Amino acid sequence: MKYVGLGHSDLRVSCLGLGCMGMSENYGPSNDEESTALLARALDLGINFLDTADSYGPWRNEELIGKFLAGRRERTVVATKFGFVRSEDPTAPAIDNSPAYIRRACEASLRRLKIDRIDLYYVHRLDPRVPVEETIAVMADLVRAGKVGAIGLSEVSAATLRRAAAVHPIAALESEYSLWARDAEREVLPTCRELGVGFVAFSPLGRGFLTGALPATAALAADDYRRQLPRFNGDAATHNARLVQRLEAIATAHGCTAGQLALAWLMSRGTDVIPIPGTRRMQRLQENVAAVDVMVTPELLEAIDAVFPVGAAAGERYDADGMKLVNV
Repeated sequence: MKYVGLGHSDLRVSCLGLGCMGMSENYGPSNDEESTALLARALDLGINFLDTADSYGPWRNEELIGKFLAGRRERTVVATKFGFVRSEDPTAPAIDNSPAYIRRACEASLRRLKIDRIDLYYVHRLDPRVPVEETIAVMADLVRAGKVGAIGLSEVSAATLRRAAAVHPIAALESEYSLWARDAEREVLPTCRELGVGFVAFSPLGRGFLTGALPATAALAADDYRRQLPRFNGDAATHNARLVQRLEAIATAHGCTAGQLALAWLMSRGTDVIPIPGTRRMQRLQENVAAVDVMVTPELLEAIDAVFPVGAAAGERYDADGMKLVNV
């Protein structure tokens, strides 16, 4: 495993992290015992960068990570998030960045994770009622209080990132980035580099689609989140499957899997780009880690770009409501 510095922080993270959301929701039944074993194996393989959020589960994922961290805290870099409100109260806002909510959310995450400092704390989504400057100012207070090590943002525009960075140094911006989601290359990634902000790429395997190993959408678990996503349905899914078949052919010729090639491509974008693929299967974890050793040549990049140029995928990343919350 290779390790890199993360933006404006003293954090040093594995060049491949682990997204933990799927261990607690969205992708069918989960098993905490199996997830704990997978987390331990990830640590043994050199992954020290764990990504969670208070909304995953909700709350269950932070609790899972908190139990796992016992005796292992010094070997890990923990990122969590606030912003999405998971409540049975129909009058509660969907997103809350108010100062009081941020402080409560931070204390609750510290309690569930059983730690005294969150290494990297993200704004999960922006609250349109609260200027980003106010949100970052509260987070900066948490840094000064020693409760947070570094600040991050998720799914924000380049302009919003600039406004945030003017208030306090930003360590990382987390957004979807993969062969079929390359929008960040237009403005966000260049701005991150201008400001010295690390880029954490979630869903780097297109929620499993880019591996070529995903069953048909109709065969997914009834509660699998991907059933709702435009790219996994209808003509869009057919079009995208053809692209992945071409990617698989390139990968086979290069002696790796399509998933490994997709991850290696992302890591070839620069040491400031850190993919955080999620999985609940030991085999997939080990396959993902092996992508660190896949060599990406200029000729290979050219072949990949011919299949997956910017905008190649059919369908939006989310439904209409979800798309309103990205690049904000």
